[in-house]
Amino acid sequence: MRAGKPSWPELRLAAAALALLVGAGSGPLVAPAPARADTVRGLQWYLDTLQIPQAHKLTKGKGVTVAVIDTGVNPDLPDLRGQILPGRGVASGTAADGRRDDDTRKAHGSAMAGIIASRGGGPMRHLGIAPEAKILPVAVGRSFDSADLSAGIRWAADAGADVINLSVGTGTAATPDEIAAVRYALDKDVVLIASAGNRLQNDRVVTSPANIPGVVAVTGLGKNGEFFAQSATGREAVLAAPMQEIISPRSTSVSSNGYGIGSGTSDAAAITSGVAALVRAKYPDLDAANVVNRLIRTARDQGPNGRDSQYGFGAIDPLAALTRSVPAVDAHPLLAGAPDGAAPSAGAAGSRGDDRPAVSISMKKGAGALVQGALCLLVPVASLILVILLVRRSRRKTAVARQRADGTAHPRRLR
Repeated sequence: MRAGKPSWPELRLAAAALALLVGAGSGPLVAPAPARADTVRGLQWYLDTLQIPQAHKLTKGKGVTVAVIDTGVNPDLPDLRGQILPGRGVASGTAADGRRDDDTRKAHGSAMAGIIASRGGGPMRHLGIAPEAKILPVAVGRSFDSADLSAGIRWAADAGADVINLSVGTGTAATPDEIAAVRYALDKDVVLIASAGNRLQNDRVVTSPANIPGVVAVTGLGKNGEFFAQSATGREAVLAAPMQEIISPRSTSVSSNGYGIGSGTSDAAAITSGVAALVRAKYPDLDAANVVNRLIRTARDQGPNGRDSQYGFGAIDPLAALTRSVPAVDAHPLLAGAPDGAAPSAGAAGSRGDDRPAVSISMKKGAGALVQGALCLLVPVASLILVILLVRRSRRKTAVARQRADGTAHPRRLR
């Protein structure tokens, strides 16, 4: 027998080891393609990422009113029937009660209302973050001005809104009237949440009204849980929430099947407003300052430690916001005088090392993925080599023993 050539048993063992290598080692490198989502609920990936089904076991937002300052809301959409209160049209040409969506291209206001409070009811129905909350529509038209926005904020605060969603924004600086309107709403114990803005070419600045002190500016996350490249960024960022491929209800005049999918911080803000509604329903005695504080302190810190320009204080974690113990505050954490950039103290809720991620984790792209993949392959490759070497050594020893017994051993031929 030639010691340098593996036998058939060796080859079979090596093949088995190679099969084990392929099965165990290739998984982290090439993830299986996801099953095609053929239902509305199947396309709402962010509900599972944010653990909204578990959150709904605690509260669905009953008793909370969320004002949607936008293009108006269509109350006749199947997913929103019974959810839309009489509101207000503050811009010229809008419906007096805000119950008409004037965006004939995207039905933006209806989409935001649906993300927040769609009723659900089966796999082919859209489920909102807070399906038992009510929507108060405030129509500012498709091309709103600062006066209409300011008037809408003040009206919503006077009308009893617990949360105001502002999935709107401009690249100009906030006007004194807008700043005064925000402070007016804060004094009325309202939580204000706004989209940070979408990246336009190289412009990444947080837009108004998200950049007004006291407003929760929401940036965007991708499906992989990391900062989404199309989101604006800036020191005013407070929280991050999913923004990539978010499905929402639309009028059939806009979408023949009654739904549309978009990627924007408008969607991220609406998701965050829904979470704020859940917190207000679960903790009705908390004032707006402590609701915001709870959202901040339970956020999943990502990026650099503490507050940063991409994630703010971190990725929103609804279940943590509803369940964790958070010390009360006496002042609004986002107003002047609060420590800018303060991160949760060591061991506080929301710090790195908490038990559950707010968003799913995936392998990073680029060089990091190559290194990680190489490390994943190193152990099984080494195991394969070791198995082959051990088998060959065993075979050689057997061959030597036989040759010695026959008197034909020749040490120099064994390699």
